[in-house]
Amino acid sequence: MINYEVMFIIDPALEDATKDATVENVQTIIAADGEVEKVEVLGMRKLAYPIDKKEEGYYVVVEFKGNPTLPYELNRKLKISDNVIRHIIINKDEK
Repeated sequence: MINYEVMFIIDPALEDATKDATVENVQTIIAADGEVEKVEVLGMRKLAYPIDKKEEGYYVVVEFKGNPTLPYELNRKLKISDNVIRHIIINKDEK
């Protein structure tokens, strides 16, 4: 299994329950084909530049292990999610 890290920014206008549900949903997607190592909720942070006229975002970082197809599926689901405004998936084993 390969080590990965995903960082995603949740829309700050959402309620706390919806933000928590989004984090849980990402963990569920990862757990289907891999294993979640660590979840770090960084909370509200100022964005480097406005995204959809929003100045802040709710940041979450998840470290996980999975097979090589897992990032593609996770990327696809995060792209179509209305709750996530930006995300990036990194292969930590690649140098």
